[in-house]
Amino acid sequence: MTLQILIADDHDMVRETIAMFLDADGDTQTQAACNLQEALTKIAEDGPFDLVLLDYTMPGMKGLDGLKRVIEANGGKPVGLISGTATRLIAEQALEMGAIGFLPKTLPAKSLVNAVRFMAAGEIYAPVNFMSGKDNPEETDFEKSLSDRERQVLRRLMSAKSNKEIARDLELQEVTIKLHVKTLCRKLEAKNRTDAAMIARDAGFI
Repeated sequence: MTLQILIADDHDMVRETIAMFLDADGDTQTQAACNLQEALTKIAEDGPFDLVLLDYTMPGMKGLDGLKRVIEANGGKPVGLISGTATRLIAEQALEMGAIGFLPKTLPAKSLVNAVRFMAAGEIYAPVNFMSGKDNPEETDFEKSLSDRERQVLRRLMSAKSNKEIARDLELQEVTIKLHVKTLCRKLEAKNRTDAAMIARDAGFI
């Protein structure tokens, strides 16, 4: 049976990355929305979905209010929250409100696909380390290979920022950012900046 999944997130790259990994196994069909209203419209027209993944901070959400509306709209089928910024407290509140799970955007791709399968099957999912506050603060091998500046640039690539925006954020020249992006792509053996961001996300880089 093919799972029908709606991914609602205002970052194109996040939506496309999640959809790519989910669609790759052939067991899922994904649709996308970039704000709460679009998500509600798609649920009304094509739903209920087997699973809706909602970005906590996308336009229209108003915190957990958006989650509540989507849970009601999706007719009792699972709704999970995804976020790169939400705290453990928000995740706990979301689960109490009836969310089927909470996915940090730092989750490696394989774990994310498994988590989606769990949630679509009606199993509650929340990463134990995140919920217990025991996320390992030690550097990974992936991080050790990068300088502090490269990490700063990479985090912004993962947020789909342009070289100009990154330069402004870090108060550097755009040409310097271009150089960092080039170095990052070489170090990570990435084809381009999007590929570098996906490699970093798979490695659990925050």
